[in-house]
Amino acid sequence: MWFLSKKGASGFSANSTAEEVTYGIDASALTAIVTGASSGIGAETARVLALRGVHVIMGVRNISAGKQVKEAIIRDVPEAKIDAMELDLSSLASVRNFASNYNSLGLPLNLLINNAGIMATPFTLSKDKIELQFATNHVGHFLLTNLLLETMKRTATHSRKEGRIVNVSSRRHKFSYHEGIRFDKINDQLGYNGLSAYGQSKLANVLHANELARRLKEGGVEITANSLHPGAIATDLFRQHSIISGVVNILGKHVMKNVQQGAATTCYVALHPDVKGVSGKYYSDCKIAETSPQAKDAELAKKLWDFTMRLVD
Repeated sequence: MWFLSKKGASGFSANSTAEEVTYGIDASALTAIVTGASSGIGAETARVLALRGVHVIMGVRNISAGKQVKEAIIRDVPEAKIDAMELDLSSLASVRNFASNYNSLGLPLNLLINNAGIMATPFTLSKDKIELQFATNHVGHFLLTNLLLETMKRTATHSRKEGRIVNVSSRRHKFSYHEGIRFDKINDQLGYNGLSAYGQSKLANVLHANELARRLKEGGVEITANSLHPGAIATDLFRQHSIISGVVNILGKHVMKNVQQGAATTCYVALHPDVKGVSGKYYSDCKIAETSPQAKDAELAKKLWDFTMRLVD
């Protein structure tokens, strides 16, 4: 659509695809983990990274679906280096098991794409008794990142290549509960709103990236951490809302991004040389964008970090 075609400083627009924003990039020396890679923009992110030479490990909840996507990617990119490993972000035990298995393989890790997510679910608690969207979208990725960070640090040191951590957030982070993060009401059903809870989890993604970026810089580590909004995309995130899903199916192709466009900002932040050395930023349409005032709150980010550490411990 015409209103998606305006190019930003990067030379790309909302119309740009993941293939276009990574054209000419040789990433054959890199290894990446992409969570939620069995469908939607996660699958497209995995495909395009593999196309550019990255060894991609798909972290997937449904290993059968993950293997099907892997096979489809290899048919499209015969030289692809791609594997699938089971990972359920809503389960701390699954996250720990995935990280332990990965670390035991002795593989390097240059890129961590925290992409997996669920949206606007009915009130549910995870296996660990944490509200499901907060558990899946934020807590699981927080723990995964912490458990893989030493491997990323070693890789950055030995390879002399910058590591990058990418949190896929959403514009919806601007529409969390009025207090931002409901620290004392995370698991309360009273007052629960599916879309506000989704916004809360996406706000947590931005705050996590910002605080992580601060800590990495303070430690002199050559790893960046950024967050992003992929755009409004017609994916199965809307499956919890039959009316919205119906509208998306009918009108989505006319007013929303397709999956190829939706994966563009993720692939740009993960691979593009223009992002080298940039950390603690929020991107949309392959350019730095404005966040909500709450997302810029450094004290809130620190409080969330400490709160989440207590949850995972």
